[in-house]
Amino acid sequence: MTLKDISINNLRRRKGKVFFLVLGLTIGITTVVTLITITRMMNEDIARKLDEFGANILVIPRSDDLTFSYGGMTIGGVTMDAQSLKESDIPKIRQIEVRENISTVSPKLLGAVELEGKKVPLVGVLFSEEVRLKKWWKIHGTVPKSPDEVLLGNEVAVRLFKSTGDFLSIHGKAVRISGILEETGSQDDVLIFADLPFVQAVMNKPGALSLIEVSAFCNTCPIEEIVHQVSKQLPHAKVTAIKQTLQTRMETLNHFKRFSVGISVVVLLIGSIIVFTNMMASVNERSREIGIFRAIGFRKSHVMRIIFLEAVVVGLTAGALGYLVGLGVSRFVGPLITGIRGGPIHLDPLLALGAMLLSAVLGVASSAYPAIHASKMDPTAALRSL
Repeated sequence: MTLKDISINNLRRRKGKVFFLVLGLTIGITTVVTLITITRMMNEDIARKLDEFGANILVIPRSDDLTFSYGGMTIGGVTMDAQSLKESDIPKIRQIEVRENISTVSPKLLGAVELEGKKVPLVGVLFSEEVRLKKWWKIHGTVPKSPDEVLLGNEVAVRLFKSTGDFLSIHGKAVRISGILEETGSQDDVLIFADLPFVQAVMNKPGALSLIEVSAFCNTCPIEEIVHQVSKQLPHAKVTAIKQTLQTRMETLNHFKRFSVGISVVVLLIGSIIVFTNMMASVNERSREIGIFRAIGFRKSHVMRIIFLEAVVVGLTAGALGYLVGLGVSRFVGPLITGIRGGPIHLDPLLALGAMLLSAVLGVASSAYPAIHASKMDPTAALRSL
């Protein structure tokens, strides 16, 4: 009979105590897996919402001239000078080393026009990029599809008494209002959006840009590295990460991560104590058996290996159960904690392996003292008690 057989047979004989050993570690591993899975759900949701939120990098000219407030930020360089941005700068942004993290590059030319006695901000955009950048836009009508169509912000449409299908005259050129934005509560409400080449033509600034908004995939996006690389490509521009869009959600996630670590440590400690007390009780109950093993020639290392093998079997079993139960708990508890619904929870082999290894290590560590204690038992005392 091998040491492994002795360990397995002992576990089979002591099903009640083994149940509590497995239960203690399973609860700990379940807690860890659940919190890790929920943290991942929150992280993915934050990344998805940040991507939907819009630009998180702003590229503007290095200029001390007139300023223009756009998107809650004061932007220099509305007047064009030697350092102005050009359309030729757009491909350079797409050529940086971490370009796979860039989702959208939306160039803009800012200006103002007088319509019906009212001065109104005019923004030239590439609508294909702008609607990708601002996924929250709700439009009454359609997105402009030709250079002679424009999109009006809600407030400017009210000020001008215009609706979808009406016409405007911009610098003597008639344009049709293809759509009107629903109220956004942002500066978009007071803007007229037109095709970028059209605005460049009416303002007599061919190829010129006032700013470029860049949206990066934020699940793993290295924002600071993107800013650094874009700055190298465009030395005449000021590149800024709009960190306000990240801070609140990331702080919430970091608080939850710290909370998760604290809870996990406490629960795992409790599980380890359960294993320790049960293993210690088991060793004391088996003093005769262990003494006989020592009397018939088993070395101290053999006795310790028997105890450790039992701990490994219990740990691996608890790890597998804890992982599966943790996924199940995450599916039901996750939406209640995070408010995130409909997100799939996938099997993660690495997390499963990590859960089993962690459980096995905790089992062995908790059994170390009982194993040492068992190996030091006096075989003569066990023989006298027979």
